[in-house]
Amino acid sequence: MAKLVEPFEYLDLDDGQSVRLKVTRFEWGEGVIHPRYAGAPAEKVIPILRMYVVSGFKPTGAPYWDTSSKTLQGQLRPLESQIVKDGREFVVTAHGSGPAKRFTVRVE
Repeated sequence: MAKLVEPFEYLDLDDGQSVRLKVTRFEWGEGVIHPRYAGAPAEKVIPILRMYVVSGFKPTGAPYWDTSSKTLQGQLRPLESQIVKDGREFVVTAHGSGPAKRFTVRVE
């Protein structure tokens, strides 16, 4: 897997918060994080999904959102061609917080 170029623009949703996205392409890669929990390694390589969004679907910063959530990545992978090829919008909603956070994905 290729290393993604920084900066990372992590999609960070609070419990119950939703975001509507329209993505032009997905890029699967890796990034390095620096965990801060007790006993953590100095660096850790993790899988990251970068979602390039249509203008207007992200108000500031780079034109993409990144997610390191394996559960969200797993939900989006089978929908990738439908979302990109058909130009479909989708809504991501967060449920919970911290490592137990899960997501729902609804394609419009």
